[in-house]
Amino acid sequence: MTRAPRRLRIGILRADSVLPALSPTFGQYPEMFSRLLVEADPALDFAEWDVENDGVPSNPGECDGWLITGSRRSAYDDLPWIGRLGGFVREVVEARQPLFAVCFGHQLVAHVLGGRTEKSPAGWTVGTQRHAIDRPFPWVHDGPREVRLLHSHQDQVVRLPAGAERVGGSEACPLGFYRIDDHVMSCQGHPEFSTDYARALYTERRGAIGEEAWRRAQDSLIEPNDRLEVARWASAFFRRDTRRE
Repeated sequence: MTRAPRRLRIGILRADSVLPALSPTFGQYPEMFSRLLVEADPALDFAEWDVENDGVPSNPGECDGWLITGSRRSAYDDLPWIGRLGGFVREVVEARQPLFAVCFGHQLVAHVLGGRTEKSPAGWTVGTQRHAIDRPFPWVHDGPREVRLLHSHQDQVVRLPAGAERVGGSEACPLGFYRIDDHVMSCQGHPEFSTDYARALYTERRGAIGEEAWRRAQDSLIEPNDRLEVARWASAFFRRDTRRE
């Protein structure tokens, strides 16, 4: 008889708010992540910290794993809340608690551990991006060697910290996925974005993105994306220890 998976509590470190024009329809980022991850793993529960306004958790052991959301801010911005979050990232990594970092989170982890995040000279990366998976995550078995994810960012990681290993990337974002041993899983793309949300977000940011990039991004949305596949990777990642029980 197959044993039911143990319930895990995942702490979502919310580093931004959805634009007011979009939140009534799509919710906030923790809701987007929880909807997606529960589809991949119904035995996940979630807690939320608004790290911009309410501070960080008291210790890494409060949850079985952690997730850092995207943000309109930069990892290198000199803001008190980013400094506090960076300190908590170091604590989580030192404790070897599972940490899934997305977009801003992906950049922040690299930045605080000694890598480098900076503005891309190419400007915005938006739309569906194809990532070659050259060195698959070790907790993923028989996964695809290419995944498509929605992107919306100007910053990107240009140098990994010591101990990190590149997993895959795209032409526009070469360091699109990386890991640190078996306790950090990091990706630049947004698995939590639905196609409808991305379409609405790009339209809200049309002036900042620029007309040509906006049109390319909109056209790219006809492609399916692999957000659920990446959510399955995240589930396997959070359960890396329970598989050995």
